[in-house]
Amino acid sequence: MYGDILGHTVYYRIKVERWGDFRDFLKRICEGLGYTFIDGNDSVLVIPDCSLVEPLEIKKDGEGFSKTNFIEPCHSIYLLILHSVSSFGSVSVWED
Repeated sequence: MYGDILGHTVYYRIKVERWGDFRDFLKRICEGLGYTFIDGNDSVLVIPDCSLVEPLEIKKDGEGFSKTNFIEPCHSIYLLILHSVSSFGSVSVWED
């Protein structure tokens, strides 16, 4: 059933300059979507309700990845979340 979509990964490099503002924004987004939001010191964790999708950890300054397996709507929401970092700092996003 999922044989054609498994294995898709989103990669990112991030530097958030306005960390407090970004965390507040992301927490509000997660609450609206029904996703779990976990706030850490220098990172946040977004846990979606989509099966076969890894949680999205966003570090204040660093790189990361998450397997989304092209499961929608989580895949597109992750892309939107990651690209929104550009309003608070800088981000590069790529997929394979």
